[in-house]
Amino acid sequence: METTLTENQKNTSTFIHLSTFLKYFFPFANFIAPLLIWTFNREKAFVDEHGKQAINFQLSVLIYTLLIGLICLPFFIIFATDFISLLETIDHNAGAFSVNNIQNLSGYILLFGLAILLFLGLFIFELYAVINASIHASRGLLYQYPLSIPFIKTNLKNPIQNEHIS
Repeated sequence: METTLTENQKNTSTFIHLSTFLKYFFPFANFIAPLLIWTFNREKAFVDEHGKQAINFQLSVLIYTLLIGLICLPFFIIFATDFISLLETIDHNAGAFSVNNIQNLSGYILLFGLAILLFLGLFIFELYAVINASIHASRGLLYQYPLSIPFIKTNLKNPIQNEHIS
């Protein structure tokens, strides 16, 4: 027997997803806030499902961030060994910077540009996914985050399942 969702369940589920943005104000609030809200309200299947999805996605984003950092780390170490020569180049040519000096910096510029691009892409992806999940929750629909690793097992079978559950 399927019952209709209350506005409280929809709002609570929406707030679970939106509370992940607290990480920009408090460290690890993207885990703590949704976990607290979910824990106090998980007796309802709809809220329970959204709580699991939000926590799984935040753990996945953390892992993806660490992977990007680990991929970039060897390159930073390699370029850091040449950091002293970079400082000497900048010091000797502070008044007259030429194309040759810019070529000496090209590895650094490329590396930092790539790292910034990867982190920016992950940020935009996370922003899109959390807002999309919040919209689904406010409409009373289930949502599964894309590229989310299922650390906490959920009841969803399909990637996006637009059904109400009680």
